[in-house]
Amino acid sequence: MESNNQKKVTVIGGGTGMPVLLRGLKHYPIDLAAIVTVADDGGSSGRLRADMSMPAPGDIRNVIAALAEVEPMMEELFQHRFTNGDGLVGHSMGNLFLAAMTAVTGDFYTGIKEIARVFKVKGKIYPIANQNLFLHAEMLDGEIIVGESKIPLANKQIKRVFVEPKSVVPLPEAITAVRESDLVVISPGSLYTSTLPNLVVPEIANALREAKGKVVYVCNVMTQAGETAGYTATDHAQAIIDHVGEGCLDKIIVHNKEITKAVKQKYAKENAEPVEYDRERLEQLGLEIIERDIIDEQQQFLRHDTKKVAEVLCSLIGIDPKE
Repeated sequence: MESNNQKKVTVIGGGTGMPVLLRGLKHYPIDLAAIVTVADDGGSSGRLRADMSMPAPGDIRNVIAALAEVEPMMEELFQHRFTNGDGLVGHSMGNLFLAAMTAVTGDFYTGIKEIARVFKVKGKIYPIANQNLFLHAEMLDGEIIVGESKIPLANKQIKRVFVEPKSVVPLPEAITAVRESDLVVISPGSLYTSTLPNLVVPEIANALREAKGKVVYVCNVMTQAGETAGYTATDHAQAIIDHVGEGCLDKIIVHNKEITKAVKQKYAKENAEPVEYDRERLEQLGLEIIERDIIDEQQQFLRHDTKKVAEVLCSLIGIDPKE
């Protein structure tokens, strides 16, 4: 049993950045919760959403895999993507597992809890909503684009994102987790299509502003074509504040080590570049700035380093990584 005097940490997000944070944090003696986006509408997730009218399972699947404490083969099975088979091509085994468990239990969140039990998941996983929701983006020119996968493809500047239906209610457990945690972490990931879809749900936005603990944003290290081209660290933080309201962020973690020329060239092909750390502008937002080397340099693509980020986050709640 987890002891009640453990520090509570809640991570909010989706995409590729969130599992990276969780894989590191699960090794610490903390009471961990993950609040995960279900706005994805591309690929296997999108097909299951349409066929079964269920929330998107993809990001949840990746979080279960990150927090699972089972044999590596089981995780590999869960993450397996079919490459042939009529109707199966492109589907991930974990997504099908989540769809089946949703059908068996009659409820997406109950299905997640059952799979989490089977996979011995460390911590709790909450979908941002227990229903199908749709991400909308209003572009700077006024056009409204519907659908998480379509927003970056428009290749326009995004003014704001919002979710429909407006009546979407997050799980009460998720709201409590944000309010009661000693630390709330906004994970890196696609800013407008993975991170903000969680934060714009009104009850979550309110909980972030009223959170008992500190709210820290782990800033992206690379820009993303169609979403954040030309964005500095301040632009990322400002977008969150604009969507959620003043007082929603306390700290920001930024990468402060030069990125190699070879990596920059690789990303330039995708019209991505390192997120500039514009310290003077960032200081004007009144956030506590934590500068660290938080990148895994072994990767040919830049990723946050699971271990380094977990150490920084745990140090914020007084946990010494060396113990």
